[in-house]
Amino acid sequence: MTDDHSVPRTPQQTRASRWALGVGVAIMCAIGLVLLFLLTVATNNRALYERNYGWLFGLNVLIALLLLAVLVWVVVRLAMRLRRGRFGSRLLVKLAGIFAVVGLLPGLLIYVVSYQFVSRSIESWFDVKVEGALAAGVSLARVTLDTIASDMATQTRTASSQLAQVPDAGAGVVLERIRDQLGASDVVLFSTSGQPVASAGQSRFDLSPERPSAQLLRNARQQRATFQIEGLDDIADPAAVQNARVKTLVAVGNASVGLLVEPRYLQATLRLPQVLVSNAIAVQEANREYQERALAREGLRRMYIGTLTLSLFLAVFGAVLLAVLLGRQLARPLLVLAEGVREVASGNLSPKAVLQGNDELGGLTRSFAVMTQQLADARNAVEHSMDEVDAARAHLQTILDNLTAGVIVLDAEGRIRSTNPGATRILRAPMAAFESRPLADVPGLAEFASAIQGHFEAFLGDREQHGLDHWQHSFDLYGSPASGVAASGTSLVARGAELPNALRLLVFDDITEIVSAQRAQAWGEVARRLAHEIKNPLTPIQLSAERLEMKLSGKLQDPEQAVLTKSVRTIVDQVDAMKRLVNEFRDYARLPAAELHALDLNALVTDVLQLYGAENATVPVEAELDPRCPPIAGDAQQLRQVIHNLLQNAQDASETPREQAEAGGGTVSAPVRITTRWSQSSRRVRLTVTDSGTGFPNHILQRAFEPYVTTKPRGTGLGLAVVKKIADEHGARVDLVNRVEEGVVLGAQVSLSFAPGHVVAH
Repeated sequence: MTDDHSVPRTPQQTRASRWALGVGVAIMCAIGLVLLFLLTVATNNRALYERNYGWLFGLNVLIALLLLAVLVWVVVRLAMRLRRGRFGSRLLVKLAGIFAVVGLLPGLLIYVVSYQFVSRSIESWFDVKVEGALAAGVSLARVTLDTIASDMATQTRTASSQLAQVPDAGAGVVLERIRDQLGASDVVLFSTSGQPVASAGQSRFDLSPERPSAQLLRNARQQRATFQIEGLDDIADPAAVQNARVKTLVAVGNASVGLLVEPRYLQATLRLPQVLVSNAIAVQEANREYQERALAREGLRRMYIGTLTLSLFLAVFGAVLLAVLLGRQLARPLLVLAEGVREVASGNLSPKAVLQGNDELGGLTRSFAVMTQQLADARNAVEHSMDEVDAARAHLQTILDNLTAGVIVLDAEGRIRSTNPGATRILRAPMAAFESRPLADVPGLAEFASAIQGHFEAFLGDREQHGLDHWQHSFDLYGSPASGVAASGTSLVARGAELPNALRLLVFDDITEIVSAQRAQAWGEVARRLAHEIKNPLTPIQLSAERLEMKLSGKLQDPEQAVLTKSVRTIVDQVDAMKRLVNEFRDYARLPAAELHALDLNALVTDVLQLYGAENATVPVEAELDPRCPPIAGDAQQLRQVIHNLLQNAQDASETPREQAEAGGGTVSAPVRITTRWSQSSRRVRLTVTDSGTGFPNHILQRAFEPYVTTKPRGTGLGLAVVKKIADEHGARVDLVNRVEEGVVLGAQVSLSFAPGHVVAH
């Protein structure tokens, strides 16, 4: 709880309050609908309501207690606001009281009327006349069934006279006739002991038909006829209507007179009419349900009254809560205005809260907010003009920091005044550490600094004569190794201009990749044309030489024949060599597009190394394969060519130092090594081939991947060019460096970095 100077709620808090209000109203409506639904269910399905009444009643009581707790909390807050003298507290209390009275009085009236209506309605449901009518119906059904059963027993007794003179052996035919006359489903003749003598109907298929009880036999002997109704014990069973039947048992008379004559008994099973049985069951079921409800009417009345009482409580609590929430909405405009006046008086001109209502109070808050905003705009105009200068300076610095080009500001003596990150990246030197020092002091940039200084001096001398505003020139930089691996060459295009205060601006771009791509494209076109122009006359030359040998063979003396054979063989061999060269030109110019599939690089390297065993290779090849390498997306045929080219170049580079070491009795150089590595940090697979040769000169290192650039006397210069072209097709990065240790070149190293297969596919 805050004091009198608390800050009014923000628009977000206002929206939250409205949302809470809407949720509260929705919950109240939902509870009311649930209670109405329960009343309907209680009327139509009392058993379901009775089973769930306990937990439903408990749930409603819990909700009522929660609402009561919220109501008590709201009342306490109102009391504290009123005691502290908060603005609008009296209005909130008055509105809460009005809404509470408006909700309570109609609710009490409806509750009293509903209580009386429910009590009298439940009592009227259980009338004495209805109970008597149901009892009479049950008695009538019972008497009707007994009358029908008695008539069936009389008919059975009359029909039994046909068996008086019939012995047991011939009783079967008579029983069939009696069965047809009575319409019975089963007729059985029993002896005095209850043993079946003969039968007709379904019982003749039973090995041991059901015998009458001793009590029935005594009743039949004494009364000459008796009956028993079966199948009506379980009236809840739907099959009771079809299974209801009457079993009649009569004593069969005998014309013979004597003490030794034993009486016989005739039992007939007859089905009761289904309509009569259905009506009797319906009347009995209605009477049973009526009696159950009559016994539970007090509990039913208590359930109805309890539900109505809970409904009253919920309605009253909801009305009071809505009163507090709505009262706060009415008092908010006045609170907003009071707080805004205090803030403006203290010098706070920040935007004020505005109410979106269309009434006079909402318009007043909007007018006050507009006035405050105009005052704030006048004060912010001066601050904005001052911030623009700082923003422009920061904007320029951001642009310089994010340029891909390198930017260096020098003074007239060539000292570095400022640099951007692009210069550090391109020159591969910590340029920020050399600020206020000459550019020539940066390791490896002495020649570059001297050339830059010379171009600036020439530009300043010729500017007035030629009217130039900048100069531009390209440079090739060859870094000196500071560690074990030497940096490759870099091609730059630099532009220089003069700045105020005798400062000089140097802007340069790294065009190494552009120059390499242009050269590769130009050489590809040259290779395609040369392959076409040279290949055409090669075949006629070879055929002409072979035909000349064939025509002159056997017509010359042995010395002349030997000269002819040697000359033709020389021509054919040279033509074949030129064909191979032309084919290499063609393959480089028309390298097919890579068909990328999931490829196990380790398996491919293992397969290729089978051709570089000890029996085939002059320089041994050692492999170190990382089993963690995932599959890459690659063209197996093209990557096989890449591995062949790299291994062949490495063997050729290592062969000469090895021969020299063996001839001089020195240490034989190390073998060629091919390795694969999986880098968890960069998420790439790296293939590396190292040799122990003499490495690459600086002027070759920069252009090693261009066609026809080679250090081998018999090489065509296409091996690494093809490797670079295939690597570009696979999206792989290629690095070529000299391995340097303590200033001594130990060989060269070529590395290809591949992305995993799923990354390339994505």
